[in-house]
Amino acid sequence: MPRLEPDYPAAPVARSELVYKDVPYRDDPLPAAQPDRHDPDDTDAIVAAAKALREGQGDRSAGKRCLIVDDSRVVRKLSRKIAEELGYRVAEAENGEEALARCRLAMPDLVITDWQMPVMSGVEFVARLRAIPGAGRAKVMFCTSKGEATDIHEGISAGADDYIVKPFNEAALKAKVERLIAG
Repeated sequence: MPRLEPDYPAAPVARSELVYKDVPYRDDPLPAAQPDRHDPDDTDAIVAAAKALREGQGDRSAGKRCLIVDDSRVVRKLSRKIAEELGYRVAEAENGEEALARCRLAMPDLVITDWQMPVMSGVEFVARLRAIPGAGRAKVMFCTSKGEATDIHEGISAGADDYIVKPFNEAALKAKVERLIAG
């Protein structure tokens, strides 16, 4: 009897149909190729550079990563454009659960997240993100329609570094992101 193979779709229709755990998405850039062998004389320099990156002191411009978390495709597209203009490699997630799974695989340097999303809210996502070892160096900004002072306090208390209220224009979001990553 011939063996029957399951009929898998060539590509998922929506990200929500994906199993997030340990599965990179098709828009992820490939990791930079690592040389197989190093000159033994250069080991000290490589170790020093690796330690500097670990401590957040090295030059990460070639590998800056941004994760955009929003259930709105339009907001993700605009945020992606801005992050790419600032030199980031961008990945996207439609909800907090998907974003958390992506962060566990590779911690981004910058996260731009909505608050009101299906599956897991932005506040819950940020609080759970900050509980992951090493997540403290990621810059997190809420991009949401919740603009009351109590909402802003709750978002910052959850672990966000900045906050912008929708609707916004491209220049305002870009300025906020530039200030956030500058210091």
